[in-house]
Amino acid sequence: MRVVRPLVLAAVATLSVAVAGSPAPAASADDVAVLTTGSLGGPAVAVGDVLTASVADGTTADFLTSSGGSTGIRCAESAFTSTVVDNPVAPGVATESTTEHTFGSCTANIFGVTRVNNVVVDNTPFATTVDNSGVVTVSGAETAPIQTTLSLGTILGSVTCVYRAVNGSITGAVSNENNSISFTDQPFTKFSGPITCPGSGFFTATYAPVLDTSLENTPPVFTNVTTEA
Repeated sequence: MRVVRPLVLAAVATLSVAVAGSPAPAASADDVAVLTTGSLGGPAVAVGDVLTASVADGTTADFLTSSGGSTGIRCAESAFTSTVVDNPVAPGVATESTTEHTFGSCTANIFGVTRVNNVVVDNTPFATTVDNSGVVTVSGAETAPIQTTLSLGTILGSVTCVYRAVNGSITGAVSNENNSISFTDQPFTKFSGPITCPGSGFFTATYAPVLDTSLENTPPVFTNVTTEA
């Protein structure tokens, strides 16, 4: 992967010690952090660094009414922001706090819906981990679940639809080829809203590149994935 930041949805996600604004010393071959900047095995991302990413060029962040479907909401703008909490030596689990997940320029092709007023991700920050297999997990809390509130215009006026992540979390995958984090068909269920609101939603989006904005020139973030021999 690269790294992370969430949603809805949204991130999830995804997700280390250097002076902000200056690169950390290069890690030795036996002491490479999970998250590095500039290259695989490069300087460790510092604890406290802020990571950001927007939806990949030419793609949208989607909330669809069925897995792999074509009906729902598509947003041309989406971005996340995460702060690194811990970045141990690989193999290990890096942790982040996803503080913001935004959506904009959204359209809908849901029957009865005439426009998308806004899409808001509630209850941030979310705990986010990046493990040594390249899986990003974004998790809410019992009192602050991963929740997305949609305000939709209809022929009868505006309605509010609230969705929550199934099982309290969403997962994505990182790729070092384009420093991306991808979420595919992450399930949400309707928590509240009138019959106009679909009963469920599936979140799909690719964020790339993930950048370390605390460093000069905002280098891309790499994930040092390890595999069992």
